[in-house]
Amino acid sequence: MLGLKLLTDPRWANIAESNLEEILSDHAWCEQKAASNAITIITQNPEHEELVHELTAIAIEELGHFKMVIDIIKERGYTLRRERKDDYVNQLLKFSKKDGSRNQAFIDRLLFAAMIEARSCERFRVLSQNIKDDFLKKFYYDLMVSEANHYTTFLNFARKYTIDVDVDKRWKEWLDFEGELIKSYGTKEYIHG
Repeated sequence: MLGLKLLTDPRWANIAESNLEEILSDHAWCEQKAASNAITIITQNPEHEELVHELTAIAIEELGHFKMVIDIIKERGYTLRRERKDDYVNQLLKFSKKDGSRNQAFIDRLLFAAMIEARSCERFRVLSQNIKDDFLKKFYYDLMVSEANHYTTFLNFARKYTIDVDVDKRWKEWLDFEGELIKSYGTKEYIHG
């Protein structure tokens, strides 16, 4: 369904589980950044009423996920670590088209968001299927479903609001780029690491 070119090696879940404090901290910040990204898209495109409505709901949901993760961190006696630079996301951001028309930049921002949601969904699936912690298995399964819905929302909005972008062609370019990019990741206890 997601169309990702390279799936995460299930052994990545062992790396993540070996340092739950780190993966949970990283995950918390990913949720915060997802909420911020949705808000940024809203502020740049307020004329699209349906987008504003749907992305407001996503931003609220992502902040809810942020709170859920920090609650888990606290319950387990961990400390929320400082936010770290997310090289994977920064590489995707560099791939985004910023030149061209306003519509092209808008559509690419939606595809950027869809790409991150797709990979997060896939990583949450790997965690839900491969870690030993029963509570976190269910937690990551539920988040996988949520991220799949977000992925679909962003991709559908790109298709709805395009004026001068062949969205399916551009999405394929995103998938190809990410398929190469992700080969450099999957060895650290980060959601996209």
